[in-house]
Order: sequence, then structure tokens, then C-alpha cells
Amino acid sequence: MTGRAQPLSRRDMLAGGSAALGLLALGATPPPAITLQPGGRLTQGGWLRGKVQAGVGALSLDGRAVPFAADGQFLIAFDRDAGPTAQLLAQLPGGASFARDLAVAPRAWQIENINIARRPGGMASEDYMRLRRTELARIGAARAMDTGAQGWRQAFVRPAAGRISGRFGSQRVYRGEPAAYHSGMDIAGGEGAPILAPADGTVILAADTPFSLEGHLLMIDHGMGLNSAFLHCSALLVREGEAVKQGQVIGRIGHTGRATGPHLHWSIKWRDSRLDPLLFLPGAA
Repeated sequence: MTGRAQPLSRRDMLAGGSAALGLLALGATPPPAITLQPGGRLTQGGWLRGKVQAGVGALSLDGRAVPFAADGQFLIAFDRDAGPTAQLLAQLPGGASFARDLAVAPRAWQIENINIARRPGGMASEDYMRLRRTELARIGAARAMDTGAQGWRQAFVRPAAGRISGRFGSQRVYRGEPAAYHSGMDIAGGEGAPILAPADGTVILAADTPFSLEGHLLMIDHGMGLNSAFLHCSALLVREGEAVKQGQVIGRIGHTGRATGPHLHWSIKWRDSRLDPLLFLPGAA
């Protein structure tokens, strides 16, 4: 990773105030406008936390605005299919800017090539499509919420005990035709086993009536565009709008919706990017 600041003109330096001039007069190097914190994963499906220095007016990632807290802290993340590079850009006083280039490491996804044609899906009934559109609208509206939760600042904890039975990003390819990749991490816990909140947050969706695919779906906003979803629950123990604490029991493992057996499907998104939940757990490879 490299950082580069665009040169300041004399007019920009004057606009920056006496502090900037004092640093230059002493021959000191001004602190970088963007610093990245340890612990993140600069890779596909990964994430980073960082901080902007005081005076930064705006921050963007590849041209899209990134919010930051009053103390300058921010979070960014990278989709499963993110490209090899990204750029953070901070707008400085006086019209100058500071860019930090990021090299996003690729991942070797678990790909299974199957030498049979993909089974065509049957035509869904209009009743089902009407139901599914309603479900997807509820999920989209939930993810658009900004509750001000602060869980994004925390090191996450594992939400359930059990064997990891499905990996994020894995995909089947049927004679060259890729199916949708697995968008979360599956944990094969027993029926009724507790599900814990991996970080502080606010409940933004609690589907008392099972969704057609997700079953009893629970979603928690962790703040800064980061949210968790917990699928196939047998019971939900929290309500929409409720604040939850890390480690709190929020539901129980089940196999509601489209599931062949009891397990927790845990998925994480930052904005539109799908992330690998395993990379949020300390010490995970």
C-alpha cells in the first residue's frame, strides 16, 4: 500500500493556515490524511478500519463517498469479486487532496466443476414471485437503515458453535455455467442451539413469518453500512428496533426456509458488497 499527497501550491498552503506553514518551516512532514489500522483484511471479501486526520472534509473509495465518525474513524470493505486495486481519497482544506492506493489481494475460491448441465429452474408462479418481491423489498429497506450502531468498531465474536459446513465464496460451475456463489458462512449447530450477536447493533428485520428462502430471518445493523443476517432460525428472541449487545442470545438455530437440515447461515454485507464472515473473527485464516 502506498500513500501519495498531491503537491500544495503556495495559495493552498496559505489557505491551510499557520499550522501547515509552521510544519513546512520546520521541515517536518505533515501526518498522512488517512491512516489504516491493524487487524483488517485487505483482500476480496475483507475489510479495513482507518482514521482520517482532523480537517479532512470528505472521504471516498473509488469515487463513492465513505462516511466517518466524529473521531475520524471509518470502515471500508471489499466485495467477493472486488478488483485488484482500490483508492481512498481524502479532501483537504484549500482544495488539495490525499490519495491512498490499496492492493486488494485475490482469493482462491472453492470452485466445484460439475460435468452435467445445470438443471433449469422451473417457472415460478406469479403468487410466489409476488411474495418474493415483497420479501426482497423488506430486506432492501432494512439494509438501507442507518441506526447509528457502533458494533462496526468491535472485534466480532462467533455467533454459534459447531462445524463450518459451508464456506463463503464457494461456487459450482455446471459445464462452464457458474451458479450463484455461497454468500455466507454455514455453521452446523444443532436444532435450537443459541445464536449470539457477533457485535453490538440494532435489529433491523425480524421475520416472524418465515421467508420463502431465508426462513425466520434476523438482521442486525452494526453501523457505518455494515450488517449481519442470520438465516433459517427456529426462533427469534429479539424484536425489530431493539438494541443488542455483543454475545447476547438473539435467536436459535433451525432449518426454516430452504434448508436441508439445521444450521446457521451467517452473512455480512457492507453497502452492496458481500463479505466473508470468517474474516471478521480474530485469528481466522
